[in-house]
Amino acid sequence: MKVAYFDCHSGISGDMILGALVDAGVKLQTIRTGLASLGLKGYELKSKRVKRGLFGGTKVDVVLSSKAHTHSRTFADIERLLKRSKLPKSVIEDSIEIFLRIGKAEAKVHRTRIDKVHFHEVGAVDSIVDIVGGIIGMQELNVGQVLASPLNTGEGTVQCEHGVLPVPAPATLELLKGIPCYSSGISYELTTPTGAAMIGFWAEAFQSLPVMKIETSGYGAGSYIIKGHANLLRIIMGEVEGKGVGKVVLVETNIDDMNPEFYDHIMDSLYSAGALDVYFTSIQMKKNRPAVKISVLAPPAKREAVSRILLTETSTFGIRFTEMDRIILDRQIMQVQTSYGKVTVKVGSLDGQVVRFSPEYENCKQIARKKKIPIKTVYDTVLQSAKNKLTGGE
Repeated sequence: MKVAYFDCHSGISGDMILGALVDAGVKLQTIRTGLASLGLKGYELKSKRVKRGLFGGTKVDVVLSSKAHTHSRTFADIERLLKRSKLPKSVIEDSIEIFLRIGKAEAKVHRTRIDKVHFHEVGAVDSIVDIVGGIIGMQELNVGQVLASPLNTGEGTVQCEHGVLPVPAPATLELLKGIPCYSSGISYELTTPTGAAMIGFWAEAFQSLPVMKIETSGYGAGSYIIKGHANLLRIIMGEVEGKGVGKVVLVETNIDDMNPEFYDHIMDSLYSAGALDVYFTSIQMKKNRPAVKISVLAPPAKREAVSRILLTETSTFGIRFTEMDRIILDRQIMQVQTSYGKVTVKVGSLDGQVVRFSPEYENCKQIARKKKIPIKTVYDTVLQSAKNKLTGGE
């Protein structure tokens, strides 16, 4: 399985992620082309080779002109901006999810609702470019799994729209819940809200570098020049031998006294917190009461986050969890050209041999509705096109 490992010894931020991706081989023009469909004006995306300490890396900057609109935006504003774009559906969905995480964190620390939150730094053009550009770059890498080291947060204070705040800033601290963190004593903000939200969304686990066959690496430079310290985010790409062996946590609770209308919202919240799968099972409890067992599969690093949702957003008084081993197929995402246009397909491999194709459901549903044909017909056509692409058939 192809793995991307983020070494966050100097923290993580949106511009550092972009720099590391470009340094690792993602073409800056690919990111520029994707971002162009957002319709944002008054900025230019530039990269340059720099040094941090004695080591080199890539610094990616969003250079704003006087025409750039850097005013605050609500979450709804950003969601509309993304949905109006011609970006791939997966990029739009991932971008919305990351902004939603930041919005929820801001709402909590400001004791308000997400629809009342006005993004300032994060709502500005450069932060939108960092987040959406980072997602475009990550999808270009086509990795099956993302892992990361514990995050170096830095310490001291930081000046922002809300004044002077301690490091980590309150919203950053909220986004870091469930993630292993530390400070090495450097008096700078090393981990930003954007960086925390992005790596919290991507990483399945926060751990030491796994046993892997290293293929390439990239270094993204931070803005600060810190004496005696290489302010760089390192991304390491490689292959992990085996069949995608890893750990998951099964978190469960039984509910017999909750309004059933709440389940949809709770499922969405659990997925937003990083759950891999959520499912409900009808059960009978004491005194023969009908009930629902909520089961959540999540990476170990997300256990606290999903547990908190179950404890605060359901009627339960307790949860239970079990750590499990799992084996998954090596995965890659590819775009398949069909008679209906391009369709996203997930490909699963075992020991280097393709054993599974899975067309993107939403793509197929949209085609079926537009063409007024059975969705099974679309699936069959896409599957055949995917097989032809990999085997060289017609």
